[in-house]
Formats: sequence, C-alpha cells, structure tokens
Amino acid sequence: MAGERVHRLRVSGTVAETHDARSIVFEVPVGEAERLTYRPGQFLTLRVPSERTGSVARCYSLSSAPHRGGELKVTVKRVEDGYASNWLCDNVTEGMELDVLEPAGVFTPKSLDSDLLMFAGGSGITPVMSIVLSVLERGTGTVSLVYANRDERSVIFAEELAELAAAYPDRLTVVHWLESVQGLPTAAGLRALARPWTGREAFICGPGAFKEVTAQALRDLDVPSNRIHIERFVSLSRNPFEESATGDTAGEAGAGSGTKSDAAPAALEVELDGERNTFAWPRSKKLLDFLLENGVDAPYSCREGACSACACRVTSGEVKMLNNDVLEPVDLDEGIVLACQSLPVTDSVSVSYE
Repeated sequence: MAGERVHRLRVSGTVAETHDARSIVFEVPVGEAERLTYRPGQFLTLRVPSERTGSVARCYSLSSAPHRGGELKVTVKRVEDGYASNWLCDNVTEGMELDVLEPAGVFTPKSLDSDLLMFAGGSGITPVMSIVLSVLERGTGTVSLVYANRDERSVIFAEELAELAAAYPDRLTVVHWLESVQGLPTAAGLRALARPWTGREAFICGPGAFKEVTAQALRDLDVPSNRIHIERFVSLSRNPFEESATGDTAGEAGAGSGTKSDAAPAALEVELDGERNTFAWPRSKKLLDFLLENGVDAPYSCREGACSACACRVTSGEVKMLNNDVLEPVDLDEGIVLACQSLPVTDSVSVSYE
C-alpha cells in the first residue's frame, strides 16, 4: 500500500444529514494528529472495500473545520449506481475502521480574513461548510453563500447553516436555490444573486453543470478568472491503496513528453516538512516518482493528475506538466503544479510543499 501516508482510522460516529447523505466522523489517533492536519476545503481519500477488486479509492471533502480539532468528518451523498457512496452510506457504523490517505487539495482560501462569495450545489456544500466555519470562527472575513438543491429535504447542513446565519448576521448571508421552486440554476439568476458581491474571491463546488453555469455567470459579471476557484474531482483510474509507492506509474516519461532523456539533470531543491534537500533530477523522470525513489515522503494519491493530492509550489525555475485535470489557471499562476505530472524545463528548479 501507500506506506506511511495510509492511516487506519476508527469511526467514532455517523450522522444522517438528509435522506441520501451521511457524515462519517473519524477519531484521530494519538501521535498522528500532525500528519492528519488539514486546511479548510481539503479532502480525504478513502479506501472502500470491494469483493470484486479488493477495494476502490474515492475522494471526499472534509466538512469539519480544522480549528475545532480532535476529529475528521467527511460527508457522503449517495450517487445513483455509485458503488463507493452507497457502500459507505449503507455499511459504515461506529467502531468500524477505514484506511484513509492524508488530507490534500487546493480548494482552500489564502486567508480567513478575506471576504468570500461561495456557491455550492448539493453535496458541494461539504468543503464550503469547512471554509465557512473556519472564516466565521477563526477569521474576520464575511461570507455570502448561494446553495442550490433539488428541494428542501435535500439541503445538507440546513439546521447548522441557519444557526450560523443567526449567530453571525453581519458576516454570513445564505441564499437557498431550490429546483422544486425556481427550476434549475440559470446564469441569469446566478448573476443577479452574485452582482452585489463580485469584488470577492469566489469558490464553486457541486455537480459539473452547476459549476459550469456558475462560472459563466461570474465571467459575465467580469469577475477575473484568478478570483474564481472551482473544486474538481476526476474519477481515479488507479487505486493508490493497492499499488506500491513505486508501482507501474513510476517509470520514465514516455515519448512525446518534450524532454530529452540524455540531457544533463536539473538541479532540484525541495522543501518539505521544514527540511531542504537537493538532488540531480533526471530530465525524463516525473518529480513525484523521483522524490519517492530517493526516500522523500512526498504526498500523493492518484498519480495521474486527477486529484491534486501531490500539489506543490514551484518557487524558482520552470516545470512542464504532462497532464492536469484539476488545477485552475489561478493555481498555475501562483506556481502550483502537480508533482506526479511534472518534468524539469530549466536547469534548476526549487519546489516547496509548505
């Protein structure tokens, strides 16, 4: 399995949030709290048992807030014909143990003191709730949330959101959009709701169609692309729990990568967990593969550019990514790259996981 990055956590309880959504709460073992720290908006990758394949891996956003401490909570909504979501909702009980990878993801605000405009559709409220709680209880920012659902009984965290709005009337505005009343969200309708708050950083999470129409509404209002953050999950084609740390994805980049394998290695400096290391980085070796082979405990999950668990920041030099399904232009502008897909371009490169 994926070595030290895998943690077996005990389920301390479950919560039926709606008729088709359930939260799973995990205990954090003594001595593992540091490795399981997270930022609001990040996710966990869970190992879900399967009689057919041994297991499947799925990413679920954390709905808990880091400052509340002690436990990790993910919220899972049933997906029609979705094996993992239905298994988790039907089978997980208090006392059960599940394997998870360490928290990861880039759908997180830079500062809890910033004013935010947030859009959530259905279970897309999960990382949004983590951010809302963190801003209100540990920051000074204000939050305006537009939350779309099929109908009233589908609203996850309805009671908690109402309580937060009452407790922070000057800092939290919640606007509900119900398909049963208003129809499907439209660009025109979302533009009208967003117009008073277009100067804020915007965060969007939900089904694909919802994310597309919301992003279009914000672009129509001339919100700069670098202020629009969209959470993206792509189905993992490989299972990080069933592969070794140097499995079949750890080979050299194939033909067409645009990198000369016989060129001199790049000088690489890596900052991780407060330590700096330097290496000679072969031009045709992906950054993550190279670090793992050299004993660096770099984070990762899917190893195919689909989850952002291996994201790091290039602080000097330049790399080329072979695939990117999750990072937004704003992430790329800030130097964030996926280590599992990165090859060196310049003669020296510095990256940081801090």
